[in-house]
Amino acid sequence: MKQLILIVCILFSGWVVAQEKASEDLKVGLVLSGGGAKGLAHIGALKVIEEAGVRIDYIGGTSMGAIIGSLYASGYSAAQLDSIFNNTDFDKLIQDEIPRSAKTFYEKDEAEKYALTLPFDKFQVSFPSALSKGQNVYNLLSKLTAHVSTVEDFNKLPIPFFCVATNVETGKEVILNKGYLPRAITASGALPSLFSPVEIDGVLMVDGGVVNNYPVDEVRAMGADIVIGVDVQDSLRSRDKLKSAFDVLVQINNYRTINDMVKKRKRTDIYIHPKIDEFTVVAFNQGDSIVRAGEREAQFFKQELLDIAARQKGNLRKPVNFVTSDSLFIKNVVIEGLEKYTRSYVLGKLKLFTPGKTSYKRFNEGINNLSATRNFQDINYRLEEDKNGETSVLLNLRESESNTLLRLGAHYDDLFRTAALINVTRKRLFTNNDIVSFDFIVGDNIRYNFDYYIDKGYYWSIGLNSRFSFFDKDVPIDFIINESISPTDTQLNQISLKYGDVTNQLYVETLFRRTFLLGMGVEHKWLRYLSETIGIDDDNNPRTIFENTNYFSTYGYLKYDTFDNSYFPNEGLFFKGDFHLYLFAEGMNTNFDQFSISKAKMAYATSFTPKLSLIVSTEGGFKIGGSTTNSLDFFVGGYGYKNLNNLIPFYGYEALSLRGDTYLKSNLTIDYELFRKNHINLSGNIANVGDRLFTTGQWIDGVDYSGIALGYGLETFLGPIEVKYAYSPEVDESNWYVSVGFRF
Repeated sequence: MKQLILIVCILFSGWVVAQEKASEDLKVGLVLSGGGAKGLAHIGALKVIEEAGVRIDYIGGTSMGAIIGSLYASGYSAAQLDSIFNNTDFDKLIQDEIPRSAKTFYEKDEAEKYALTLPFDKFQVSFPSALSKGQNVYNLLSKLTAHVSTVEDFNKLPIPFFCVATNVETGKEVILNKGYLPRAITASGALPSLFSPVEIDGVLMVDGGVVNNYPVDEVRAMGADIVIGVDVQDSLRSRDKLKSAFDVLVQINNYRTINDMVKKRKRTDIYIHPKIDEFTVVAFNQGDSIVRAGEREAQFFKQELLDIAARQKGNLRKPVNFVTSDSLFIKNVVIEGLEKYTRSYVLGKLKLFTPGKTSYKRFNEGINNLSATRNFQDINYRLEEDKNGETSVLLNLRESESNTLLRLGAHYDDLFRTAALINVTRKRLFTNNDIVSFDFIVGDNIRYNFDYYIDKGYYWSIGLNSRFSFFDKDVPIDFIINESISPTDTQLNQISLKYGDVTNQLYVETLFRRTFLLGMGVEHKWLRYLSETIGIDDDNNPRTIFENTNYFSTYGYLKYDTFDNSYFPNEGLFFKGDFHLYLFAEGMNTNFDQFSISKAKMAYATSFTPKLSLIVSTEGGFKIGGSTTNSLDFFVGGYGYKNLNNLIPFYGYEALSLRGDTYLKSNLTIDYELFRKNHINLSGNIANVGDRLFTTGQWIDGVDYSGIALGYGLETFLGPIEVKYAYSPEVDESNWYVSVGFRF
């Protein structure tokens, strides 16, 4: 009888245990720590967790853990995340690198002149709060989470989620589980000194890792029975590995978080700590290795994960309808936060006409273009799609309080020689949309450039420019041949020429068909050049003045520029046309007759491979009338200098070697990027230069001038550094060209 009772008890207890297991459904929480690039190991760990069949019910993350966690919570699989981050250019993402095609023509010129820009308010130099605003990160996350853009409560995501940020003013922890998801996770990942603080509801926030880099208790409080944690935090480094200020900053921040992990690790049921000490927090270029490291470490817990999955029900994730189309139909734009700038100014920078169709790429370029103006400290937006598939843009802007900049640059070429640039730029001087900029250039030749520009976006913008240029150079005697001096008057082949130019312009311009820049204006130009090689003036000084005249003209221009890089383009199309009508003159040129000068240039760049590019260009110009005025003829030769009047670069000849009132030129360049930002290029150009080539038919009678060049170029923060060896078969001579820095 006792045996029977024992058997019954055993069977009953087994039945009870079976029933408990059948009714059991473990809730699993996932904790993902911050760690910069090391956070990519989260993806590898998630792959193993998925393979084991574990259903994640709650996710909490900090910094990079917040980014990975939020995307997983919004419906992406580990494999999808691996693909997304494997195809992401983190250099561009972190540095807020803005595609050149996204900038306005004015901003392209500004970006390709200055090497360093610093705040200069009240004439005091300061430094930016961070290297990057994080705008590209925000743009990417907004697109990736577009399918959940209407979710305000993060508990209503496919997997309930929260992230941690730090109140930068109080140092207290902020739990973000409501609002706009991309905004929350960029706040959580705003690593001090790397990314600017993020403002949400009046609270300024930085990286959550400062206060809580591993929110295990908060995940447990969501209702998790089991907590799986992936810890990718940096360990303390020895002095030989602390090689930068950023390394020291990370080390200081790690003091507390590493000590906290002693207790937090014990409160984690499955603690995955990938072996990634060899990687830094910015080693995004080693992402594949970091992902594999996370996968390897998680494999050690595979059986435990399988046991957890066996105690869960409904492990299959519901399918998610991601936004796969790159097309957007924007029906309206709502802008908040404007005080100093106008709605038309903002829409002009965004390049948006509403209602109208655009793409995520073009929209993001517009956002970056708005950011590039430096007029906005914060650009917060969200896209809301209605049932008709039409999108409303809700744009919240925080205008920058800084309105003065100090900018510096440096350059060397064979014409202007050494030059250092000091610039002061002031925004909002008279109106909300204006900008005043003054360049003072010192070195071998003193110069200046003054700009006042009222930016009206798509409406007619107004500009005023005044500039002075000067150089001295040995030039062929042909440069100064006129009625008073002929080649037989001197036995010299060359003379030393001092060339001065002051140009003042008042103009208006507007975007035409969104991509062309159309402008017109009036111009005053004072030209003066002389030589101390020959002649004696009225004061018995050894010099001869060949030109000292004020010219007055009206002009128009049309520009189109989609080059991705102005110096080493891989793709794009460039066109520039210019027409000047010289109406009258005052000064030394007493025989002045009205004349006009037309010129145009077109270039095309394409890539055969990511490293091999071809650039083809053709250009030309001619003068009509004004046979007695040679000062504004085309002077061809040289390389590396900023365009001035009608000085045209040409391989194989020194600057200003060839002269004529007409020129035609074609150029072909093959560029190979040997390794990142290092270029080897081979160029060839041909030209016809002379007087009245079209009326005499000489423009098609053959090629008069040609040259080839082999060069090496390096892209630096100063601008391109280029060295070229050139040869021309007509003169059977070679030339070296050296150009350093942006041209100004």
